Amino acid sequence: MRPFAIAMLLALGVGSAATGQESLPKLTIASQASGTVNWELQTILEHELDEANGFDLEIMEVASKPAAEIAFQGGSVDMLVTDWIWVARQRAEGVPMSFIPYSRAVGGVMVPADSKAGSLADLAGEQIGIAGGPLDKSWLILRAYALEALDFDLASETTQVFGAPPIMFQAALDGEVAAVINFWHFMARQEAAGMRHLIDVAEALAALGIDSDVPLLGYVVMDRLVEEQSDLVAGFAAASRAAKELLADDDAEWERLKPLMNAEDEAQFEALRAGWRAGIPGPGPVDEEAAGRLLAIMADLGGEELVGRATSLPEGVFVRLAD
Repeated sequence: MRPFAIAMLLALGVGSAATGQESLPKLTIASQASGTVNWELQTILEHELDEANGFDLEIMEVASKPAAEIAFQGGSVDMLVTDWIWVARQRAEGVPMSFIPYSRAVGGVMVPADSKAGSLADLAGEQIGIAGGPLDKSWLILRAYALEALDFDLASETTQVFGAPPIMFQAALDGEVAAVINFWHFMARQEAAGMRHLIDVAEALAALGIDSDVPLLGYVVMDRLVEEQSDLVAGFAAASRAAKELLADDDAEWERLKPLMNAEDEAQFEALRAGWRAGIPGPGPVDEEAAGRLLAIMADLGGEELVGRATSLPEGVFVRLAD
């Protein structure tokens, strides 16, 4: 084991250093090879932060988010990365799973550099691209913001074009839409290509009185694993925190990750690095009151098709680990 990994173990005080003869419990996570979560997972593996925290991390590559959900619900993997809205829906339907924060990075709206739009209301009568479908969470949050803050109904006052994130990314660059709502990493690439930020979801949440530090994305585990192998789950959480600390401060770590990032140039690389760092959640527990208010917005605009029976935040959505 590398000295750095042993030092991290001692600093975090989780588990015990593994010798070559010890057999560590395995933790398998479903992840898309092109996903930004891989930047953290590969940092864990590179520095043996899994071994340092008493487990052996294994990554199962999947082609899509639905494939990860199937693998997770079928028991082929121990974890996947998704949003806690999905977890709330599952818990409300009696499926005992919980959420460990990963990132508060969110999407938003980008417009061409020469766009005259100063707010969402200036998009009246225009065609906007939206990554995902009508139940995309960024789209719903931005709709709620526009209704409350601007008295403007994005759904009725604009024409929406829904599609996969890469398609919407290219449509925006080609000028086929007046604005585009996309995930944060596509926004970073668009900014590097010269597009302009109009508003992001964090700003919209703040205007709605909801703590924008509530992380939307996280690692999801079944409650059974938390109850039966709490040290394993705590060890993973510690390894995740340690990887974030490395990526927050050490530019050399990002040079190593460059091949995974598929940045077309240095501007894209720097924008992606800055966006990922900005999404690192703060310390401490999730603000469940704020999460409950956000879920109410999702239920109001997305309805049962999005949140199922979760009209209020179910108990136990967020994993509580001992410090």
